[in-house]
Amino acid sequence: MTPSDARNASLTLALAPGLTPDGPVHRPQFFHGCAVHPQVVTRGLLALADITATRYSPYTPAAHRDPVLTAQGDRLRAECFSACTGVYARLDLLESGLDGGDIMYGTTNVDMGRGVRKALAAVAPAPRLQLAIGDDRPTISGPDASAVERPVDMPTCWIRGLGNVATLHHGLTAAATVGASASRRFLGALPSATGVGRSGWLAENRGELRLSARPGGSAVYLEGLHRLSAAKRLLPHVEGLTVYGPADRAAGPLVLELQLPTARLVLGLTSESCRGHSGEDSLLSALTAPHALAQAKTVSALLSFDPVVDVPDLARRAAIEESAAQTTLAVLAGSGRAGWDLHDGAHFHRQLPDSQDRVAADNPRAAAAQQLVANGALRRLSPTEWTVRCNTADYLVRLSIGGHWCTCAWFLCHANTRGPCPHILAVQRTTTNT
Repeated sequence: MTPSDARNASLTLALAPGLTPDGPVHRPQFFHGCAVHPQVVTRGLLALADITATRYSPYTPAAHRDPVLTAQGDRLRAECFSACTGVYARLDLLESGLDGGDIMYGTTNVDMGRGVRKALAAVAPAPRLQLAIGDDRPTISGPDASAVERPVDMPTCWIRGLGNVATLHHGLTAAATVGASASRRFLGALPSATGVGRSGWLAENRGELRLSARPGGSAVYLEGLHRLSAAKRLLPHVEGLTVYGPADRAAGPLVLELQLPTARLVLGLTSESCRGHSGEDSLLSALTAPHALAQAKTVSALLSFDPVVDVPDLARRAAIEESAAQTTLAVLAGSGRAGWDLHDGAHFHRQLPDSQDRVAADNPRAAAAQQLVANGALRRLSPTEWTVRCNTADYLVRLSIGGHWCTCAWFLCHANTRGPCPHILAVQRTTTNT
């Protein structure tokens, strides 16, 4: 392809075979038109490419992976994880920033290989960028670069990670919001990905975001400040920044949301740099809920790449309670088909290949809990205490509003930080049925 100058810059992103409302499509086309803010698009995608090619704990360059791309009619969402899965990233390109064409519907992954990254970096500032998401030929082009790329499959651990992200982010609340100037100062002071991982309590103080050694007020804990380094690519464009953390402000997952011209960049961090989203096991309680898997099939058929899932309407159409619809969406998240958008305060739908066997394999404690119930291994001692026989040992389970408790080795090691043990899950399933 002939190189073009800044005034006539064009970019074509190759897509892997995808899933659409019409079924599988070998060469999907999600958008063809103009990007109103070209460098927000290119730098946002490069930030995602930086993250996929980095292992943050300890810092190690890694082979790149390809973001998941979902077209939802009014926006495009590109999502990825770091190589260690401790960092989740999502770039939302909103309809107001995409002109001259319709956004289609579907989910696939977009190749971000070396040639793609080189082409993205070569796109110069311009009033408009001719943008094609999907094409008849798997090609990406920029002002001074052209490359043919081979679509690759999405890592299985990302599917587990997407499910855990949806559940973990669902419980977060806004802790601080700052404007453009303060956001740029914060991003400008971030250490590089290779820097020493600073940690502390992040809070807004006199209009600035500051990291301190002590908790207090609405401060949220951030471990590994260097894990946010990829956001520096968008420093010239950021218009504001919101930090989300656990409602009780205890140490836990953290989300940084950058407001950009007609776009948003979301970065989600695990509570510890050494932990990945793929191993957080936050979906276990939902997966052991009675009838959840059966209801998931019904609800899944009613979703169609919704950018914002209307839960009351979904429950009505599925003829189930709203609480059951929420639980079912958590189950769908387990196979990567439902995400959570903190800005909208709602689930969104992405379509990935469904596999109940994979969900079971990814969550062995849920399967073990169901087997304990089927074996009649539970004995009730009081409304809040049960014994659970597992192999030749008896474990005591105590239910509490402040957090459930078990005498097994798993709980003694991890408590409630890695999801419930199978004995607590079995009791939860039994008490829900009664």
